[in-house]
Amino acid sequence: MKRERACGINAVGSLLENHPEQVIQLWLGSDRARLESLRQLAQRFGIPTQTAQDTTLGRLAGGEPHQGVVAEFQPPEPIGEAGLDDLVEQAGERLLLVALDQVQDPHNLGACLRSAAAAGADGLIIPRSRSAGLTAAARRAAAGAAEYVPVIEVANLSRTLQHLRKQGVWCIGLAGEGEVSIWQADLSGPLALVMGGEEAGLRRLTRERCDTLARIPMAGRIESLNVSVATGIALFETLRQRGAQ
Repeated sequence: MKRERACGINAVGSLLENHPEQVIQLWLGSDRARLESLRQLAQRFGIPTQTAQDTTLGRLAGGEPHQGVVAEFQPPEPIGEAGLDDLVEQAGERLLLVALDQVQDPHNLGACLRSAAAAGADGLIIPRSRSAGLTAAARRAAAGAAEYVPVIEVANLSRTLQHLRKQGVWCIGLAGEGEVSIWQADLSGPLALVMGGEEAGLRRLTRERCDTLARIPMAGRIESLNVSVATGIALFETLRQRGAQ
């Protein structure tokens, strides 16, 4: 049985509220007032809890900031290509996906997940190799969003984008040299926003599988944005175009 750990009040609280059946064990620090709501949730669902010192919590959290709480849980099996087809069918014309092309920093992955959850995205696609996974660090950066947005792991991102296009999904890659600005791009239909990795941006094959490349206009001297910031901008421009209130 595969086991993972989540740390931080928001990440652990979201696990307890949404998937208590996955949680195996909870370690809590000595700040009872701050952590009492988590303790009560664990008690309600019959989840064992232990009081632990900061040094123990730090070790359990793998060095990540833990805010006095660490949970051990059994994660669900990751969604693969078949699960992605189901998402596309269920969402229909309002489909909104984010695809990350080899984003390797778990904090960036978590921040992208948080923006995706805030924008009501239907899923976030990552390659299985050379990509950050849904680690404790990513979950903490997502601040609970990992429980709301499905993460779809695929063997080959460019092939997945090609498959999505055949299903009528418009794939827009974000790149500084994009032909149109994100404000001019049509984001109204079934959509996948494709974001590049931290070092090289979108890979060549990924670019070729996109229907178009769009850029975020820059007025200052900085030429590029952090991938999580760019993801947030593209997601909320999508909501604006779709008439979100």
